Amino acid sequence: MRKFSLVLSLAFVLAPFCSAQTAQPASAKRPMTFEDMMQMKRLGDTAVSADGKWLAYSVTTVNLDQNTKTAELWLQAIAGGEPFKLAVAQPGDSGVQFAPDGKHILFLSSRAGSEQVWLADFDGATGATSNAKKLTNIATEAGDAIWSPDGNSILFDSAVYPDCPAITTADAATGDTGVPTDRSSSVGWKCNADRDAAAAASKVKAQIFTHLLYRHWDHFTGAKRTHLFLVTVATGTLRDLTPNDPRDVPPFSLEGGGCGCAFAPDSKELAFTENLDAEPAISTNTDIFTLDLTNPAAKPVKVSTALGGDFNPAYSPDGKYLAWRSQARAGYESDKFRLMLYDRAAKTEKDLLPKFENWVDEFAWAPNSKALYVAWGFHGATSLAPFSLDGRMGNTLNVYPAVLWSDLHPLPNGGGVLATEMTVRSPSEVVKLQDVVEGGSTPGKPNEMTTLLYTKDTQVTHLNDVLLAQLDRPELENFWFTASDKTKLQGFLIRPPAFDPAKKYPVKFLIHGGPQGAWGDDWSYRWNPELFAANGYVVIMINMRGSTGYGQTIVDGVNGDWGGKPFTDLMEGLDYAEQHYPFIDKNRECALGASYGGYMASWVEGHTNRFKCIVSHDGMFNAESAFGTTEEDWFNIWEFKFPNTQGGHPWDYYGKPDAENPFRKWSPSLAAKNFHTPMLVVHGQLDYRLDVSEGFQIFDTLQLLKVPSKMLYFPDEGHWVLKPQNARLWYKTVNDWVDQWTK
Repeated sequence: MRKFSLVLSLAFVLAPFCSAQTAQPASAKRPMTFEDMMQMKRLGDTAVSADGKWLAYSVTTVNLDQNTKTAELWLQAIAGGEPFKLAVAQPGDSGVQFAPDGKHILFLSSRAGSEQVWLADFDGATGATSNAKKLTNIATEAGDAIWSPDGNSILFDSAVYPDCPAITTADAATGDTGVPTDRSSSVGWKCNADRDAAAAASKVKAQIFTHLLYRHWDHFTGAKRTHLFLVTVATGTLRDLTPNDPRDVPPFSLEGGGCGCAFAPDSKELAFTENLDAEPAISTNTDIFTLDLTNPAAKPVKVSTALGGDFNPAYSPDGKYLAWRSQARAGYESDKFRLMLYDRAAKTEKDLLPKFENWVDEFAWAPNSKALYVAWGFHGATSLAPFSLDGRMGNTLNVYPAVLWSDLHPLPNGGGVLATEMTVRSPSEVVKLQDVVEGGSTPGKPNEMTTLLYTKDTQVTHLNDVLLAQLDRPELENFWFTASDKTKLQGFLIRPPAFDPAKKYPVKFLIHGGPQGAWGDDWSYRWNPELFAANGYVVIMINMRGSTGYGQTIVDGVNGDWGGKPFTDLMEGLDYAEQHYPFIDKNRECALGASYGGYMASWVEGHTNRFKCIVSHDGMFNAESAFGTTEEDWFNIWEFKFPNTQGGHPWDYYGKPDAENPFRKWSPSLAAKNFHTPMLVVHGQLDYRLDVSEGFQIFDTLQLLKVPSKMLYFPDEGHWVLKPQNARLWYKTVNDWVDQWTK
């Protein structure tokens, strides 16, 4: 059979959007405000019906006055037509999925007091939904539900007490299924319900810890663990697939949401992720396991072999293969994400793209099982192409500016690919990437890949068109510069609205987090470059050493060198911008960063006086104290290794000079004698990734040194500021601080 490749011609893709955005006279548009950003509707999870005709999606609306975010479920014909709300859904419902037979849907709802799986009838001709019924009634609630391919079962996850007896059939049943609802003999249900009730009623809220990872990101982990459950649709029969397991299945991951699992096409096997290492606080080694669902006594079988993380298993539609994203190195959360292909019959795995330098961010099987669509970050944008099962790829045209694609849904019968698209100028929308030109195979070489030109990008959803048309949103420009060691690196620039080339403008110099992250052509509700530029600033962003999108060598360039080359990259990138953009006022610049960017902001404080002000949000100040107060110990152990050593703990360097101790060599706190630049410090009490004590230490130091400083403290936020009114205060405080020192 023919194998094929794909060329994404971004120049063609962008043309209709650029023309639409410039059709309205510039004078009719205005700069974006924070209130504008809060009015924008936020696209959430998407789902596509098996016949490729219907799109379901979640849209979140913010009410700034009430300080709320409300999600609602919508339906829309992919071929065209007006969207409409899912009739059986209520505000706050989520997780809609189409049944394989096209006659039913599932969704998650808390309308009866706890989040459960609900089912409804679906009319594929009209999109009408009706007859909503609650399927589960599990005491520990249900989440991340997916259909089995045969439509007979639904898999979901639930946080349970693993030392309780396994929750069984009677615990899930409702009166609608015909299964008895008497739970008096349901020991597992009663054990979990009683312990939850006792914890809620207790006047003592103290906790006793006997293990690490007792808190994570913004919550204390407690005694519960996430398990996978299988419920039979017709009878309500329930099965805990990981009974009494003391670990989370799936484990927490920022690299993939949902259940981290997949059904085989025949519904007889499940693939899922789990970390079996004894100390999860120092391990990134999630593995892929398969479980025979036809045998209740079957045990999970590990099929992955990498020492690092394995994520996002997905079976080929023909059932011959299982693919997943994989990292080779243990303990390194930012190792290259490879694409592994497992032959189920031969029980062998291989790296499908062994010479591929960039991260595989997402993949999806082609409906014919002959290829996998792969998306990867590249120079601040996304490239997308199919790869054949022998690893061959068609040519991919990367034209800047480009867009970011994710949430891929290959459509049946050659219907193209549905994806979520965003740019720095526009929040996420669903688009259809349609192949419109097909080339033939090479004469005499029938196995050569056929070329498909994806030159048509049709926008399916239009959540914010009216509002965006009113706003002056400058284009994102990119530039390249050569660092002092001859490494070529990329930067980005946004001019202020109503730009006047005869004027000089102050600069907001944004530093990204990670450190293994990147700036690019993407929208954000937190650090929004367009909003930062809107009140009269040039915004500059540099993808320094450690940034993704260049290849793993650049990513690894930050390891053990946090304040070294990344710092000089940032300064040299800013030097280049100052030299090549005459409208920049280099005497009115402010540096702003969060997470690793907050660390770098504090490092900048002690190593240059070029900025008029600095903003450090949730940054590391004292590397030694941060080691003992973070929860993901694997991160600091890896990042603070001295070159060519097995170190990574502060005690590994006891007695050694600071130059050989990365915890002191790269600690901003030890350069405090050089602090002079006015600094705003921001930190959240619930940030367990970088403990709030780091922010308090920075502010304490600045105050004692009489450096002009202010601290914005959020008792109810974690690593990100998520509540609408808190976000308004954040933007106002940050912008006022920058204005105070640069305008």
